Amino acid sequence: METRAAVIGIIVEDMTSVGQLNNVLHDYADYIIGRMGIPYREKNISIISIAIDAPQDVINALSGKIGRIKGVSAKTAYSNIGGSK
Repeated sequence: METRAAVIGIIVEDMTSVGQLNNVLHDYADYIIGRMGIPYREKNISIISIAIDAPQDVINALSGKIGRIKGVSAKTAYSNIGGSK
């Protein structure tokens, strides 16, 4: 199956949504290469970066689910190089 590497940048502005976000990320754990989270206390937000290697439709589904969580926004940057996993 053809996969792509991507990075999903996530901004959490509503901390009550963190549990829901973690549940969604857990559902896609098999595809996640790594995760980095930075609390930005001065702005009362969290910045999270997710590295993922998955089929295009899986990346789109994850990004869409994250974007539908209240107080959470996400943007995705894709690698131009595909591969199989």
